[in-house]
Amino acid sequence: MTVMDRLARSGIVPVVVLDDAKDAVPTAEAMLKGGIDVMEITFRTAAAADSIKAVAENCPDMLVGAGTVLTMEQCKKAVEMGAKFIVSPGFDAEIVSWCIENNIAVTPGCVTPTEITAAIKLGLNIIKFFPANVYGGLNAMKNLAAPFVGIKFMPTGGINTQNLREYIDAPFIHAVGGSWVCPKADIAAGNFEKITALCAEARKAAFD
Repeated sequence: MTVMDRLARSGIVPVVVLDDAKDAVPTAEAMLKGGIDVMEITFRTAAAADSIKAVAENCPDMLVGAGTVLTMEQCKKAVEMGAKFIVSPGFDAEIVSWCIENNIAVTPGCVTPTEITAAIKLGLNIIKFFPANVYGGLNAMKNLAAPFVGIKFMPTGGINTQNLREYIDAPFIHAVGGSWVCPKADIAAGNFEKITALCAEARKAAFD
């Protein structure tokens, strides 16, 4: 099963913000208990690289990737630490090309026809759509999917357990991303049982 297959099977790709690498493994284990086996650790904090390494080395059942990757340096560091996929908020041809050359799954953020065309040109058919709630949500993606046959989106922004199902059921959605299943405050407070419950609730909302 490919990395992209794993993301689709999960349906939900948690966007995880970690201020302390010691919380990485307990967060991953809490998610696994809740039925989610993929996580995107964002490069918004200094703990990102060490957090990715901790999960990659200690949680073999968790597919860990890096999010908010803005530079080649971050991209290479993330892969070096064990990230199996790269997510960027925008489209960077250099990062995308490097990932493709090195067989690393990559989903850059693309919200305009021009950006989507650029992604397709480099061989991608799954792209991030961010922030989804600002750029028109499902209606925008539906209209973009019509001319770009075969393109699937991984939207983040404004998605939660209440509207998750309508996203998951749309044929042009590969998976959805979001941090609502792993709130930063709960991670910091060690509320890992709550994270397990939120993940289980999201999986149920998506697929039951």
